[in-house]
Amino acid sequence: MAKSKNQHVVTHYGAWAVRAEDAQKVTKIFGTKQDAVDYGRQIARHQRTELVVHGKNGQIQNKDSHGRDPFPPRDKR
Repeated sequence: MAKSKNQHVVTHYGAWAVRAEDAQKVTKIFGTKQDAVDYGRQIARHQRTELVVHGKNGQIQNKDSHGRDPFPPRDKR
């Protein structure tokens, strides 16, 4: 089985797209950023990888881990 890759939400010719890490082609293109984030989150949850959301300028805005987190949050009990 191929290793799962982190999913990135990026701009793509005036639209938003989901692209697997190090992939040349995008997985799917969306009209809104929120639609791309929702779709990317579904893939990341299924593959237990990380969702990386970029802004229009290409910089990372936030990350959302869905498994294999090397620094999981502490239990607040």
